[in-house]
Amino acid sequence: MQSKLAEKQAEKERIMREQAMSRPEWLKIKLNTGEEYQELKRLMRSKSLHTVCEEARCPNIYECWTHRTATFMILGETCTRACRFCAVHSGKPTELDLQEPERVAEACVQMDLQHAVVTSVARDDLADGGASIFAETIRAIRRRLPTCGVEVLIPDFLGNWDALATVLDASPDILNHNIETVRRLSDKVRSKAKYDRTLELLQRSKELRPDIRTKSSIMVGLGETVDEILETLDDLRAVQVDIVTIGQYLQPTKKHLLVEKFYTPTEFLRLRGEGLARGFAHVESGPMVRSSYHAHEQVLRADGMPIQSLKESASSQL
Repeated sequence: MQSKLAEKQAEKERIMREQAMSRPEWLKIKLNTGEEYQELKRLMRSKSLHTVCEEARCPNIYECWTHRTATFMILGETCTRACRFCAVHSGKPTELDLQEPERVAEACVQMDLQHAVVTSVARDDLADGGASIFAETIRAIRRRLPTCGVEVLIPDFLGNWDALATVLDASPDILNHNIETVRRLSDKVRSKAKYDRTLELLQRSKELRPDIRTKSSIMVGLGETVDEILETLDDLRAVQVDIVTIGQYLQPTKKHLLVEKFYTPTEFLRLRGEGLARGFAHVESGPMVRSSYHAHEQVLRADGMPIQSLKESASSQL
């Protein structure tokens, strides 16, 4: 009886907490499911492709898809991990589609992309974690659309550094691996991933291919302190990460971690300043920022080029 009462009280407190943490105005999203959005959705389905935009319930999907940009999610739709912040389906994967790289490349051609982002579910069931499929996807995009930049957002491959080398040998323009949260919360938030292993992966990437930009992302609002965020920025900069993104964590379902705090746009602006002061080539920081949000523009700013000027330069090369 006492246990049931405790459970009811805990549930009541959870509901009250959720109500108290309703989203502020700056996190309200305007839905835009116009023709561009619908066309891109049809394209993804016709190619039997998955996007992290859909699977992870990204709040920016309507904006990005309306502007014909998307982050391809390869290696299926079932993740071998169950991170407490992520909405991607977890379980035991059954598929491995060797033709997927060519379909991703074809979609890039049809979208006439300037910058493609490719990520994946974690595939700990595969010996190389899916690194060979990442590499072939990079090469397929290069063959079909040489003018397109390629960014990969990879898992940690459980510390398999040969797998990391496989991806780097395919020469992506950006190697992205997210640290996600501060050291103290890492084991609670992430499944199987380790804070120090993430830093080692990013460091090894720079050692193996210093010519390839590295990137990482931090979610805030999970109960971290500002000092812990700054410590994480210091840790990322210490392994020569070039680009960092900082965004607000949003609870995808009631089964996932609760939001502990909503940071204001002003606070995100201050965090951007802290990142730039530490020497990052570019810091994208804002309530709706996600790892791949405005990914192409992030590269341009990191290279110190005005966005419009670089777009005109890219157009002149076609």
